[in-house]
Amino acid sequence: MVATFEFATAGRISFGAGVRHQLGQVVADLGRRALFVTGSRPERYAALHEALVDAGVAVDTVSVAGEPTVEAIEAAVERARAFACAVVVGVGGGSPLDAAKAIAGLAANPGDAMDYLEVVGRGRPLARPALPVVAIPTTAGTGSEVTRNAVLKSTAHRVKVSLRHASMLPRVTLVDPELTLSLPPQVTADCGLDALTQVIEPYVSVAANPMTDAFCRTGIVHAARSLRRAYTHGDDLAARTDMAFASLCGGLALANAKLGAVHGFAGPLGGLLDAPHGALCARLLPGVIEANVRALEGRGPIVERYAEIARLVTGRSEARLEDGLAWIRALCDDLGVRSLSAYGMTAAEIPQIVEHSARASSMKGNPVVLPAAVLAAILRDAL
Repeated sequence: MVATFEFATAGRISFGAGVRHQLGQVVADLGRRALFVTGSRPERYAALHEALVDAGVAVDTVSVAGEPTVEAIEAAVERARAFACAVVVGVGGGSPLDAAKAIAGLAANPGDAMDYLEVVGRGRPLARPALPVVAIPTTAGTGSEVTRNAVLKSTAHRVKVSLRHASMLPRVTLVDPELTLSLPPQVTADCGLDALTQVIEPYVSVAANPMTDAFCRTGIVHAARSLRRAYTHGDDLAARTDMAFASLCGGLALANAKLGAVHGFAGPLGGLLDAPHGALCARLLPGVIEANVRALEGRGPIVERYAEIARLVTGRSEARLEDGLAWIRALCDDLGVRSLSAYGMTAAEIPQIVEHSARASSMKGNPVVLPAAVLAAILRDAL
């Protein structure tokens, strides 16, 4: 019998080479004043900006340098309100897309960010629907283009926190793999490892359901067969397309199931260390899998799911859990994933990270509750 579940995603998803050319008409149909949110080099997307202008849309541009901070988002919200924007367009990696969703949510609501942020704020739900968002990812990793939350960095608290609401799901998502062709190898690796983690964790989460299972299985296959190729041959459109699709699958899965201990760690670590999110996930993934399997004592359907993951990533029907772990470790070596200590983490910080990680929302999706001692051991192994 199929268990009860809910599935929600972007209002419309267009996927494939060249779909970015739909942007002008898509935005014009939603509103005539758009806030164009992108990364530190908005000139890279001048053609997209020009497409909006050609479609008769008035445009103001906000540049997000690095991970969006609470302060930067609040400044952008004031700008959006002053501009009277009707739609927010996010173009870039996870940071600009999260920024776009956060701005859209806060600009449509009274008060400031602290009224609505989780953990460090008052965590209130949005009183009014967010402004419509059009999302165009230019990396293949976060899946932010189909999720309802935005991750912001609180510099005052040295932690990453979330703002989330159903209305923050993008109204339209345009996933064009051609936009990822220029990504450098290390960015390809970091984003791709995040994508891989995000099709593995929802597959074994406590909230997995038949629809997210389907996205996870196909996402794992696409990422496993093409991540190395995209890393070594960045101009291979077929490999880039596979990775863009794997990333989309991860976003669809995590938004409707849950993540797990890897992302439970990654949030606090991301607030503490200047390290790529995907690299943190990759470094922690094998240790989390081993800890989960040990805690489950080798029994139950979740352990079989880990064995299935091993078969999917290796492409071998006879592969066992150990083979899957070896494959993941070899992938991390090939893609130059570093230890946590290389990013400045010390053993003295482990108790604090364990404390914060245990309270993280992603940890609630882990297939088994891991005690503090086990969490600390995972961090020591990754150090």
